[in-house]
Order: sequence, then C-alpha cells, then structure tokens
Amino acid sequence: MLVGFVLDTILYGVVVTQSLVYFSCYKSDGLWFKLFVASLLALDTLNVVLEFVYMYDALITHFGDPNVLFIANWVFSTVPGTTGITSALVQLFFAWRVKVLKQSRLLVATIVALALAGMLCGIGTAVAVNLVPTFTEFHRFRSIVIIWLFASAADNLLITISLVLSLRHFCTGFADTDHVIKKIIRLTLHTGLLTAVWTIVDLSVYLAMTNGLHLVFVLPLAKFYTNSLLSTLISRSRDPSDLEFNAVDGSPYVERRENFLTLHSREEVHLHCSTFSSYFADGTPVKTLTRNTEIIFETVLEKKLPDQTTSDNC
Repeated sequence: MLVGFVLDTILYGVVVTQSLVYFSCYKSDGLWFKLFVASLLALDTLNVVLEFVYMYDALITHFGDPNVLFIANWVFSTVPGTTGITSALVQLFFAWRVKVLKQSRLLVATIVALALAGMLCGIGTAVAVNLVPTFTEFHRFRSIVIIWLFASAADNLLITISLVLSLRHFCTGFADTDHVIKKIIRLTLHTGLLTAVWTIVDLSVYLAMTNGLHLVFVLPLAKFYTNSLLSTLISRSRDPSDLEFNAVDGSPYVERRENFLTLHSREEVHLHCSTFSSYFADGTPVKTLTRNTEIIFETVLEKKLPDQTTSDNC
C-alpha cells in the first residue's frame, strides 16, 4: 500500500504541473474547459489528501499496532469512489470528442454507458469497503469490483481505437499536416493504452491474489486518467502573440481553443471540407482558409511551405 501511495503522490505532482502549464498557456480556452480541468484537479487533490490521512493514521497514529494495517476505514473507502468519478468524467470528455469526430450515436452511447457503469460501480465499491473493511476479504464483493475495472478498461480501449481510426481518416496527403495527425495518434495510443493496461493489471492482480497487493495499482489509478486528459490538452500549440484564425463550428473568429483548427499559413490548405475567405490584421487577404470542424480532437497547426512534399499514407 505504501508503494502505491508513493506512486500516487508522484503522479499527483505530474498532474499539478500539467494543470499549471494548462492554466498558464491556454488562457483562451472556454470557461467550461477551465472549470472541467479545475474539477479534475480538485478531485485528485481530495483523493491524495484522503490517502495521506489514512496512511498517517495507520502508520503514525497507530504505530506498532499491526491490526490497523489490515483494516480499512471510511477515509480509505473514498478512494474507489473518487477514482470512479474521475474516470467517468475523463471518459465522458473523450466521448464528446468521439461524437464530433465519428458522428456515431451508438458508439458514443456505448462509451457513455461504460463510463457511467464504471462510476456507479466505483461508488458501490466504496460502500462495500465500509461493509467489509478487511483488506484480505475484499474478494467477497469481487463482482462489483470486476464490473468497475472491466467497464473502465473496456471503455479506455474503445475510446482509443475509435479516436485513432477517426484521426486516420483526416490524412490530407500533405507531409506536414500528416505529421501532426500522426503525432496526435501516437499521443492517443500512449495515454489511452497505458491507462487501459494499468486497469487490466489491477483487475488481474485483484482476482489472482487476496493479500491486498492490488492496492499498489488502484491507489494511483485516478491520476492516470487525469494525466491522459491533460497530456492531450497541453500538447496543442500554445497561445501565440500573433493573430490566429480559429475555425470553431464554422466560425473563423471564435476565440475558444477547445475545438478548432488553427491556420498560420497564407497558403491554401485542403482538408476535405468547405472554404471561407478572411483577412489578416494589416488588411492583406488570406488566399483561402479551409476549415474542418471535424478536427476537434487537437489543434492542428499548419504551416505549408512552398516546397512541401506530399505523403501518401498516415
């Protein structure tokens, strides 16, 4: 358990750093984006504080009493509850992205259903811990834990596969643009698969052992979800000092950053969609700004050079 707490604390430091970068460098994001990130940070802070309170009580206040190390209290029971809520919020956010990219109601409904199932079962696990507080007897409520972790892992895999396949659809044939899309795909694979694999390992250890070793994996689980979300948000190009043209839901002048395509080039960019005309601040006309409201997943910064080569695959 102590190993899990140390790992959780390290990941919490990463989350705090990522949050600081986000709030410092993406001030033009919408208010709901900022509130969403702040809520996740607050949940992670509550999670790590409650874990610290439990560890302090077990190792300091009751030092020398080995029986305390085998018993969970109400403070510890909040861990699966806050983890379930955090995972659901992150997965619902990615469900929104899948909806914009994929336009599949069935797929989005499945992702939402799995996210809600994981959250409810996480809260149910918190209740079960209060009823069966002995760590070595946690297998007595294994059904709800299996549903919780399985639903979360399946949802992560489904989200990752859906986003990767959707992003591959936006390959343009331009080498620079395809390079950006490939970078987004790699980031999606790294963060999504890592969280899914960690959850699967947690479930496997829980089913295979009854000595509480799975706590090493369950304590930092919430931070993996928040880290995966913040990693995608801060991987975008940061707020520049020069003028940007943002295509948000068909509008070239909206300042929000959560769903837009940023163009800094005066060259024509083709992304399989309609066009509109605009002007730079000095009055110079922009040849063509081509928007693609489907690419809400990330900021795609396109600087097409005169000698830009094309790419046939993505």
